[in-house]
Amino acid sequence: MNKTGKVLIIDDDEDILSAGRLLLKQHLAFVETTPNPDRIPALLGAESYDVILLDMNFAKGATAGQEGFAWLRKILDLDPAAVVVLITAYGDVDLAVRAVKEGASDFVLKPWQNEKLLATLNAALSLRRSRDEALALQGRQHVLSADLDQPFRDVIGDSPAMEAVFTLVRKVAATEANVLILGENGTGKELVAREIHRRSPRAGEAFIAVDMSALPETLFESELFGHVKGAFTDARDSRAGRFEAAGGGTLFLDEIGNLSLPLQAKILTVLESRQVFRVGSNKPTPIDIRLISATNMPLTEMVAQHRFRQDLLYRVNTVEIRLPPLRQRAGDIRLLVEYYLGQFGRKYQKPGLAVSPAAFDRLRAYSWPGNVRELQHAVERAVIMGESRVLEPKDFFFGSEAEVPPPGAAGDLNIENMERLLVEGAIRKHQGNISRAANALGLSRAALYRRMAKHGL
Repeated sequence: MNKTGKVLIIDDDEDILSAGRLLLKQHLAFVETTPNPDRIPALLGAESYDVILLDMNFAKGATAGQEGFAWLRKILDLDPAAVVVLITAYGDVDLAVRAVKEGASDFVLKPWQNEKLLATLNAALSLRRSRDEALALQGRQHVLSADLDQPFRDVIGDSPAMEAVFTLVRKVAATEANVLILGENGTGKELVAREIHRRSPRAGEAFIAVDMSALPETLFESELFGHVKGAFTDARDSRAGRFEAAGGGTLFLDEIGNLSLPLQAKILTVLESRQVFRVGSNKPTPIDIRLISATNMPLTEMVAQHRFRQDLLYRVNTVEIRLPPLRQRAGDIRLLVEYYLGQFGRKYQKPGLAVSPAAFDRLRAYSWPGNVRELQHAVERAVIMGESRVLEPKDFFFGSEAEVPPPGAAGDLNIENMERLLVEGAIRKHQGNISRAANALGLSRAALYRRMAKHGL
């Protein structure tokens, strides 16, 4: 038995405690003893024990074992994965057998034989490791199940701008390098991240995506690092965080530029130490992930403004990939439209749809402020609302065009001014409904709020 386990011995006989401590400290990393079972909740709250040695009787003259049963139930309530080995006198064997049926892992008779006690503890330590692994897998499966519900779509395009992106993806995918993907909202940053994972040696493992802009600071550590049961009010069970769930695979941190400086520091610490501490636990958990991050924010400028940590930027962008906006690769619009046309045609049971040349001309002339995501929504709406097999210009609706003059109509080509007009028009059209306005622009709610703040709206 190597010196890695942590054991708690609870017995009101000081001689038993002394003998146990002297023997076990030669074989284990940590041995805690107490004659007072009332200390159990505090001890379990402060430390995670691999094995708990628990006496059956504490009150003077007690032989019925009721205290042992009560404390066994309390321990298992505090830590369902606890491995409890009962310490019992020879005459209490029947009680010990009953206790095993109620959740104890084993029992030892006192006075014990040292070899027998060590063998029992060795088996108990193995059981605890198995339970920890099972809980970790269970927590990981919970996260994986939610993640698998997200649709996966291939990255589409054959323009020179996208060919340059594909070249970078092919080069970086086979490495363990951290990747930072930059691009406007709706350009497909997560799709590129998934493509890197799919082409990597970790392709058979998990791809876990986290939208940092949608993660409340109060849940940040619990979601990313996990928590143990009872760590906070709603922590009814222990749960693996996203770093653990992505073990062996890829963790994708989207909108990393939205993190506050304190949260940036916590991410940096994890990336440097390669381990996490679940909320409510002081036990480190090693992590093995490949990190891909993404943002639409100018991180280099933010570093100069002391809004983003330079050391974190160095950590996340070993390789940088910039995705072009759709307006800079209009040649890909036909491919994208045909792809989404087939996809939504199947979804809404309208096979064989086509787009007229005039409609394609209109789609190529539009500036697509919401990029590919906005194009996707436009095609889906056209499929739903179109009344013929060939979709015409009138079937495609752009949420901002009715209220906002087209670029150059008023002689103003300033991008900032045009963005303000687009945002104002979308909000006005949808009567202040932010969700609908964001959807029309092909943006997330968080991204639209940022633009409203930027333009003082």
